[in-house]
Amino acid sequence: MGLKKAEFLEHWASLSDDTPGAVKTMQAVAYKHEGSTYAEDGIRLTGSRRFIDSVLVALKPLLARNNAVERLQVVYKESTDRETRENLGSWNCYIQVHQRGQDAQYLNLAYGNGRILS
Repeated sequence: MGLKKAEFLEHWASLSDDTPGAVKTMQAVAYKHEGSTYAEDGIRLTGSRRFIDSVLVALKPLLARNNAVERLQVVYKESTDRETRENLGSWNCYIQVHQRGQDAQYLNLAYGNGRILS
């Protein structure tokens, strides 16, 4: 059962500035995970590109999770109507951290100087 609005607002207001952010607390999806990742840690943003980009600025530290050991799984696309496939004029953005396999980790660390850009 979820929090009621008043409970949520109280919870939100009680969070301190030293509460660990998404960079530290976001759990990576296990390597070779099968099935839906709906129940895994992730970020979903919807709305105008201006709004989404304004939130992404605050999430820039997550870029550090795209490295030799982990990768960012991202989607940023215009929303479409499910039936007509027409663009709706709004956007959606999804972000998750995924573990890289042992082979990829080894090769990235050995030959990529620990930096991964894609």
